[in-house]
Amino acid sequence: MIVGLISDTHDRLPLIERAIERLKEERVKLVLHAGDYISLFTAKPYAELDVPMIGVFGNNCAETEELKNVYSGVGADLRGYFAEVEEGGLKIALTHGHIKSEMDRAMSGEYDVVVRGHSHRASVREENGILVVNPGEVCGYLTGRSSVAFLNTEKRFAWISEL
Repeated sequence: MIVGLISDTHDRLPLIERAIERLKEERVKLVLHAGDYISLFTAKPYAELDVPMIGVFGNNCAETEELKNVYSGVGADLRGYFAEVEEGGLKIALTHGHIKSEMDRAMSGEYDVVVRGHSHRASVREENGILVVNPGEVCGYLTGRSSVAFLNTEKRFAWISEL
């Protein structure tokens, strides 16, 4: 199964729409969003996904209850600052990465995969037997590069895709 990974969308609607198209091209069965949606108006494009989306809040998500409500209206499940997801035999920790205690929990060895954002820098690495994936930033504000990532749960393999 292919899982789409996304983070740091920061209100950039045209790039959010491009990211959603890229996720659909790869025929993902699930999308994990590692936070920093920012505004309520960013929810609408996700209605086009046609697959479940699970997300967490980032450090720039001020209106968390409102975000949770508006995203649930498009079928997304925002679960606070940390989410545990089991998919394809993998135990996945999903967090934005800005809260040390949540990152410590994610890297405790209890999870096969950690999906995180916050730094805006795309990376796939192995650390102490844990596959750690940062899909980078969709918004392109910090690095000038817009990207998403994909996780193949059967092969326990992830890759970055620039938009």
